[in-house]
Amino acid sequence: MSTKTQQPIKYPWWYGGAAGCFATIVTHPLDLAKVRLQAAPLPKPTIGKMITGILKNEGVVGLYSGLSAALLRQCTYTTARFGAYDLIKQKIIPKDQLTNMVYLLPSSMVSGAIGGLVGNFADVLNIRMQNDSALEASQRRNYKNALDGVYKIYRYEGGIKTLLTGWKPNMVRGVLMTASQVVTYDVFKNYLVTQLNFDPTQNTTHFSASLLAGLVATTICSPADVIKTRIMNAKDEHRSAMQILRTAIKTEGPSFMFRGWLPSFTRLGPFTMLIFFAIEQLKKHKVGMPKELKDKA
Repeated sequence: MSTKTQQPIKYPWWYGGAAGCFATIVTHPLDLAKVRLQAAPLPKPTIGKMITGILKNEGVVGLYSGLSAALLRQCTYTTARFGAYDLIKQKIIPKDQLTNMVYLLPSSMVSGAIGGLVGNFADVLNIRMQNDSALEASQRRNYKNALDGVYKIYRYEGGIKTLLTGWKPNMVRGVLMTASQVVTYDVFKNYLVTQLNFDPTQNTTHFSASLLAGLVATTICSPADVIKTRIMNAKDEHRSAMQILRTAIKTEGPSFMFRGWLPSFTRLGPFTMLIFFAIEQLKKHKVGMPKELKDKA
């Protein structure tokens, strides 16, 4: 049980964002298909048909539509939530309580809310750019890249108000995602090490804990994720979140909140495994740490 209670190592705050960028590059086509499925009208195609359609109509490059916005999202949202969570663990939570849910859960919720708010503008841009090619030509926004998108939204499409579209459900999703992803990873990893005698340094342990965390995170976050996508992608920006929610429930039933669960897990499962794998590798090799801290670690 000597796991990490005596280890006051302060890793760089940007590890989460860097790992998120790596995971995003690998899984972006799956995230693109998920967003298209969530915003598509009934009847919904399967994820396989969606990806096949993208390849047929837009080519391989189409699978990476909106990648610059997705990377910007990782640099803001993921960096903020992982950085805040690690900072709270380092500065506030007692060293002998780093696997205690009583401390980890509220810490992750605060961190997730911070990440959701900080990264909201990038999330709006990410969803719009990913879904743009699926719209009629007359409705497309045609952002060249993430920076061009931010400029056009700010200059021509409502400014800060539009960039903050859906910030409430996005903060809720940030809370749910961080609590269900980061905390469950810590808890599952601790359980595997202390109860099942897994080696805490092995990739098998990291992949197993992150796969379980991805399963939990997908299920818990699905409703907020679907609602957030509908709101941020809406052409009628005067409709409130509740109006969009009521319309969706009326026309599609409550099950719409779990629409796209399989493609969500198909994307979030590998994404969660890759992001925690990357974080563990960054920690293992002490990337970006001063020599004196490397020697201490």
